[in-house]
Amino acid sequence: MKEQLNEAQSILRRKQVEHAVGLSRSQLYALQKIGKFPQSISLSARAVGWLSSDIQAWIAERAAASRAPSI
Repeated sequence: MKEQLNEAQSILRRKQVEHAVGLSRSQLYALQKIGKFPQSISLSARAVGWLSSDIQAWIAERAAASRAPSI
């Protein structure tokens, strides 16, 4: 149970996010700027990260959208 909670609340750094979603740094920040990608959280003055649960939810949304029937 504790491991599940830690996994849901882990913080991913940019390189991990790039690898997980298959987008470049500039694409991540461009999508974030227009509200189509989860917002990063500040870890320190020069470091940011993303909640793994937010990234997994975004991936699931994209998968669902790509599989939705076209009208």
